[in-house]
Amino acid sequence: MNWTIERLGRRGDGVALREDERALAPLTLPGEEIAGEAIEGRIAQPKIVTPSPDRVRPICAHYRACGGCSLMHASEGFTAEWKAQVVAAALAAHGIETQVDGVDTSPLNSRRRAVLSGKRTKKGALLGFHARASGVIVDMAECHILHPAIVAALPLLRRLVVTGASRQAELSLTVIHTPEGLDVTVAGGKPMDPPLFAALAALAEEGDLARLTWDGESITRRAPALPMGRTRMVPPPAAFLQATAQGEAALLSEVRRITRDAQRIADLFAGCGTFTLPLAEGSEVHAVEGMAEPLHALDSAWRSGQGLRKVTTEIRDLARRPLLADELAQFDAIVIDPPRAGAAAQVARIAEARVPLLAFVACDPVNFAKDARILADAGYQIESLRVVDQFRFSPHVEIVAQFTLA
Repeated sequence: MNWTIERLGRRGDGVALREDERALAPLTLPGEEIAGEAIEGRIAQPKIVTPSPDRVRPICAHYRACGGCSLMHASEGFTAEWKAQVVAAALAAHGIETQVDGVDTSPLNSRRRAVLSGKRTKKGALLGFHARASGVIVDMAECHILHPAIVAALPLLRRLVVTGASRQAELSLTVIHTPEGLDVTVAGGKPMDPPLFAALAALAEEGDLARLTWDGESITRRAPALPMGRTRMVPPPAAFLQATAQGEAALLSEVRRITRDAQRIADLFAGCGTFTLPLAEGSEVHAVEGMAEPLHALDSAWRSGQGLRKVTTEIRDLARRPLLADELAQFDAIVIDPPRAGAAAQVARIAEARVPLLAFVACDPVNFAKDARILADAGYQIESLRVVDQFRFSPHVEIVAQFTLA
């Protein structure tokens, strides 16, 4: 007896039903009839019996194996609608009804930051993303989500793996495309010695890398500066950045609109200054972040910028020590961009302070909905909400929302 796909789960797998059985089936779509054996609640190799009208042919030869993408078999319209539904359903589960105003999807080959895995082999090296639900590396020959400059550098990155990896270790390579060239940070490599340093420096020069960092040691000295508003910011190695320039622009456009009349803004979980530095063109901003290196990069960029208003910085773990109500009361607006786990402790203090305006950027709909419930209970309402899809073909969902006091 065949299975029927009821819906997609949060990670993009289909929820398959058959009489009283339930299992997860990757690479399926709602309404499809499939065949396959369920082992421990998962149908690893589903056979499509009746395809959905939203099914399309994947454009990547690696798709069935590679874990980098999981929704390439779905039409763009279906994926955008599904991501909007994921956000609406998460909020509805906490009693909040709202409308998603739109979905901004980044184009193909726009991902400027990726974490690749590399492993040395007898014949060379494997380099790419892990296989779906596996620790095996799928050797990447093409990619339709990464920036063309990263794809073009794959042969060089393989040579880095061959040069600097032991046969047992798996390397992690954080690769960022910048206007100055690629910024590559490698972790898990061989211990540094003079011959390895010379070999890596030669490869970095040959590949015209802006920066190569090997297990914390800098191999090159060119600064991979990124434009941020009226200034340029040099991020620390392997820094968190918005995944695409287009996604960053969409988020920033909404944050600017929401805070356009604010004179004093608190930017919480500020990172390297994605929002702080552009907002400083018209407002004073206090940037708070738990790690020192990103804040140092932000502060240096602000000091070298022209025509920016005052920016202050504070190193503070907001999960353990959130800003208190009396500290928040001095601000006209708050921008908050917490990690995936959300920011329950900090949001509770924001609700207590009753700051009139909040631009909330989130990367997990379920935890965002929990935080939104805290705000709703304090009298806040969602004025606008957009989905920003920077991780095309994946189940990852990002949100930017405006909260105001009712």
